[in-house]
Amino acid sequence: MNLDNNKNNVFHKIAEALISQGSEGISSILETIYNGAMKIEREQALGAQSYERSDDRKGYANGYKDKTLHTRVGALELKVPKVRNMSFYPGCLEKGTRSEKALKLAIAEMYLKGVSTRKVQAITQELCGLNISSTQVSNLCKELDTEFEIFRNRPIGEMIYVLCDAIYLKVRHNNTVIDMACLIAYGINSEGKREILGASMSLSEAEIHWREFFMHLYSRGLHGVQLIISDAHIGMEKARKTVFPSVPWQRCQFHLMQNAIHYAPKKSMKNEIIEAMRAIFNSRNLESALKVKDEVIKEFSKKAPEFVKWLDKNIDQALTCFNFPKEHRKKIRTSNGMERVNREIKRRTKVAVLFPSPESALRLITGIICEIHEEWLCGRTYLDIGLLRNKNEEIKLLKTA
Repeated sequence: MNLDNNKNNVFHKIAEALISQGSEGISSILETIYNGAMKIEREQALGAQSYERSDDRKGYANGYKDKTLHTRVGALELKVPKVRNMSFYPGCLEKGTRSEKALKLAIAEMYLKGVSTRKVQAITQELCGLNISSTQVSNLCKELDTEFEIFRNRPIGEMIYVLCDAIYLKVRHNNTVIDMACLIAYGINSEGKREILGASMSLSEAEIHWREFFMHLYSRGLHGVQLIISDAHIGMEKARKTVFPSVPWQRCQFHLMQNAIHYAPKKSMKNEIIEAMRAIFNSRNLESALKVKDEVIKEFSKKAPEFVKWLDKNIDQALTCFNFPKEHRKKIRTSNGMERVNREIKRRTKVAVLFPSPESALRLITGIICEIHEEWLCGRTYLDIGLLRNKNEEIKLLKTA
């Protein structure tokens, strides 16, 4: 089948438009290109030109359907070819449709990055020739909800390590402004890659809210957890023991050191206490850490008795990481990985001083963590999980010996 004649006709129409209208006729030129390209594509799909008799014909032309396509040079009025006896839709128009979707997502992304709706309207008018109202921008952002809902409810699977934390945002709720907690968790999977597991807006970090959050993760298939890392919080602790009763807990060493300085009897002793805590945490193994702990207790027993009492009660919660490969300890002994996620959320949400609803806050946070999640999955391996498997096998052999 020869399509040269159709291609030449399209070229001549474009040339005529340029000659007669110059650069002012860009819209009509694009319409000609789109319409000509779609017609050629239909003939290729059918295996025959219009009115051509051919044994290779796969279907028949069935007229056209009007469609308006918004572009940077304005609205294009197109004639979309239709066919009978086969499935067909122009590929070039699918690309245009994807561009429309990309534009919507770009507008939503501007919102996610903190650009005001007024600025978004000005930008879209300049770049796309579209006059989009602030209401439309909000509606476009809501189109992301379905995608984000899928992300927050996707199956999880095996996670070796799970880190949890919460971040507070000012949100209008029931006609008043409150600090709402966004509960967030990320995990390190069996391939050693990090994944954002979920996020949930809650009134507080009370046990009921953490329990509902953990149960939601469990219902999505979370299993194989060998360690949970977090800061100490009564609500989280109770929920963790209820939903994951047999999973060991690593209390964040960084936050524990921050708590320790409050037990310094005088300001000049704060650095001394921090160095003592670091000496315990930087020990070679658990046996060595417990030995250093005893030395610290002995050293501070008289000059900081309240600190010693607190240390003896809490320090073991931060030493669980010594039961895991030493190559992993630096990454699992604190919840600082979660803190980095929180800092990114705070950076991106600082423009929005007050969220109009919990839904809008969750939409923005989900957009941010989706980006982080995709970046992590496409990035390098975070931990070599094979080291943990080898260690577990060694423990099994010792128990059976």
